[in-house]
Amino acid sequence: MDSYTFFPLAFRMKYINRWGLMRNVTSENLLDHSAECSMLAHSLAVIGNTYFGKSYDEGRIAVMALYHDISEIYTGDLPTPVKYHSSDISSSYKEIEHGALQKLLLKLPEELRSSYESLLEHDVSTDEGRIVKAADKLCALIKCMDETKNGNAEFREALSSTKRSVEKLAESCEELGYFIKNILPEFEKSLDEM
Repeated sequence: MDSYTFFPLAFRMKYINRWGLMRNVTSENLLDHSAECSMLAHSLAVIGNTYFGKSYDEGRIAVMALYHDISEIYTGDLPTPVKYHSSDISSSYKEIEHGALQKLLLKLPEELRSSYESLLEHDVSTDEGRIVKAADKLCALIKCMDETKNGNAEFREALSSTKRSVEKLAESCEELGYFIKNILPEFEKSLDEM
């Protein structure tokens, strides 16, 4: 009998720590990040459908975001400066991620694989993939905002560069632009202010 260990492996996302090269006030693991990214991707899809006449499959996008980094079960979280140091490294890492996803898909019953493959191997050039990427970048920005708000100077430069990256992405993603203008400032508030 085959070993169907996809879900036990997926539950191990909680053991993969993010932002490994930086001192963190609040630690973040891959499962926490994936849940937050899923919420944000869903919100961006709802914003697109509500305000910009899009017809996104909100649930599908939320699930794509939930699994968007699942390959890191095998690869770990490669820090951004390393991952994007050169086009050769980026290209090689994409191949490694693809191999990890293929390995994970084999951990599912054959009859289920096609349903999960389309969720795991999404293309960032599609509308769905673009929304997931925007949510992922937004998660990074919110993390940087939270760390600096809590006095962690370690994240100052990351906040600046991530903010520029998100603003650039918003030029071609009106849902993200809406979120930045109307919702993102609320993340600066304390609990008592909410």
